[in-house]
Amino acid sequence: MDTLRQMSWPKRCLCAAIAFSAAFAIGCATGGGQPHMAAALDELRSARAELQAALPDKGGHRVRAIELVDDAIGQVRRGIDYSASRH
Repeated sequence: MDTLRQMSWPKRCLCAAIAFSAAFAIGCATGGGQPHMAAALDELRSARAELQAALPDKGGHRVRAIELVDDAIGQVRRGIDYSASRH
């Protein structure tokens, strides 16, 4: 905090602008303006982790479920990107 106080006002403004830009970019990349899509992405990732942890012998259904969840994750990401590109 002392270092920040020792900086000149323009340098402090520049640091604040850089921090804001980084936070904005991270928010856009993770769907910050789309809380439901971001939540869905988190839930799908959690579901995938659970499927990965399950015992493998499921007659191929576990593997297929993982593939479908991977497809769903991709669709959600594309939806987030599409919405972000339109704003």
